[in-house]
Amino acid sequence: MTTWSNDDLERLGDANEIQIAPENGNGETHRPITIWIVRHDDDLFVRSARGPEGRWYRTAGTTHRGRIHAAGLTRDVTFADETDPAVNDQIDAAYLAKYGSTPWAEPMTRPGPRDTTLRLTPAE
Repeated sequence: MTTWSNDDLERLGDANEIQIAPENGNGETHRPITIWIVRHDDDLFVRSARGPEGRWYRTAGTTHRGRIHAAGLTRDVTFADETDPAVNDQIDAAYLAKYGSTPWAEPMTRPGPRDTTLRLTPAE
């Protein structure tokens, strides 16, 4: 399994927003949309603000591949569901710590968005 470099972790984890473009079934990426990203330890995570109904999330959940852009970086990634409740609790805390000054942070920790937690891994 490929891991993030320290530089990628710092730059992407510190980015306020990223552009995410899941790959569709024919190998092309969708038009990028802007979402939040959080870092926990040596991993990066994203959630769909619209919960399971988010279009980008549905596509990512089908193909498990895509591309992200942020902090001057472009990286091909794979998406994996994060279902461990303890890890999701830590991701909740990361969202609140990073985005807690906005009114949208707390809703990202509720069922719906929380159920869409994806771990990003660099594509091999």
